[in-house]
Amino acid sequence: MIGLLLNGKEQQEIEYLLKREMDEILFDLEDERIADVVKVAMKEKYEILLSLFKRVVPADEYAHYKLNEKKNKKIKKSH
Repeated sequence: MIGLLLNGKEQQEIEYLLKREMDEILFDLEDERIADVVKVAMKEKYEILLSLFKRVVPADEYAHYKLNEKKNKKIKKSH
């Protein structure tokens, strides 16, 4: 386990970077050209990023970034 102290500006930067990366993954998960095997790996990465994101923002701000469970099942079934 690692502890990390951030000032307000650093927290905002971490939040911005995580949002940008998660938005990109969400966009790519919709792309039908990407193989389902790759999408599973992308989803795993997304879950890690979401876990980090939850630690730097209030609960109401990360609700938008929760993955839709139907999409998760669809990706897992085709894998």
